[in-house]
Amino acid sequence: MMRRFDMRLPAVVRLEGTNEFHTETQNVSARGVFFYLDRAVASGTKIEVTLTFPPHITLTDAVRVRFTARVIRVESPLPSLRIGTAAMIENYEFLRSNGTADFLNTLQKEWKAAH
Repeated sequence: MMRRFDMRLPAVVRLEGTNEFHTETQNVSARGVFFYLDRAVASGTKIEVTLTFPPHITLTDAVRVRFTARVIRVESPLPSLRIGTAAMIENYEFLRSNGTADFLNTLQKEWKAAH
């Protein structure tokens, strides 16, 4: 188990095909992410997620990370219309940004160590 950070980060989730959903994360770790969607996604579904780490977290410019992941758990507590989705990160890339090398290096080292 990796340490989870309660982080509300803007995220774009793209399902296999072309469906794209805007949401925010509830927590993030080096190996996974948890967020809510308006629809159920079956366990095992491959997804692509793009997260944006805002300046107040990076202490510099916003940094975007895109990763592929596989849904490993789906929660649907009644009466909520939003469905909790946990996904395991399989691969990631840092997207072009103006983030400082210190933040990017630290984040990349932690994520590499987890994979």
